[in-house]
Amino acid sequence: MQIIIITTIAITVIGAIVGAGLVFIGNKYKVEVDEREAAVRAELPGNNCGACGYAGCDALAAAVAAGEAPVNGCPVGGGPVAEKVAAIMGVTAGATEKKAAFVRCKGSCEVTKNHGTYVGIRDCRAAVNAGLSLTECDYGCVGLGSCAAVCPENAIHVVNGVAVVDEGKCIACGLCAKACPKHLIEIKPVAKRVAVQCSNRDKGPVVKQVCTAGCIGCSLCVRQCESDAIAVEGNLAHVDYDKCIQCGKCAEKCPVKVILPPRQG
Repeated sequence: MQIIIITTIAITVIGAIVGAGLVFIGNKYKVEVDEREAAVRAELPGNNCGACGYAGCDALAAAVAAGEAPVNGCPVGGGPVAEKVAAIMGVTAGATEKKAAFVRCKGSCEVTKNHGTYVGIRDCRAAVNAGLSLTECDYGCVGLGSCAAVCPENAIHVVNGVAVVDEGKCIACGLCAKACPKHLIEIKPVAKRVAVQCSNRDKGPVVKQVCTAGCIGCSLCVRQCESDAIAVEGNLAHVDYDKCIQCGKCAEKCPVKVILPPRQG
């Protein structure tokens, strides 16, 4: 009995010493947490998508609290989240521009042809990694829906062989852009509708053979633009959305109508 009592006392004393040591070490080496960082993190949506340019919501919250990132840095949360984060940081949120994914391909079944019937894993990345090109255009949308599979808002679908984005649902998280093995998807301002629906960098005659709606690099759009907002590089036109004033002259002049016109009204 005496041995049990002595053992119990010894264990209790050792536990107390170890506990006190842990408390001392914890206090000595503890990392101070900015209360604003925790508050900002609580307001972020938690998608951890990386669309903000940081590794995830934790990293963005730390950057905002440190003054290294803007309070409206989360494209997923948009204006409502930006206002809450701004209130925490004691600043104004400023205007937030609605952005959405845009697919730089117009290669539907009407304008390009399939090489054959695909039988395999319904995944664009798997098909591309296997060296398969499902349509005559090697640059076009594979159409197996890897982008749609990762979209958290069900905002992108494959329609008639090519991915189509519902801008109303899209939260610009960028997951679809990361999933696309052809790098056809970009995130752009919704208000800047004028954009080139093609990614083919071959010369015009080659493009015409594989897709009747592909950019032929003729530069007629460049000559029409008064804002220096469109350029042809590598036989492919692309719009600088920061410079574009949405006049629509490039879209009007495009002989293959691969440039989206501005919204009316």
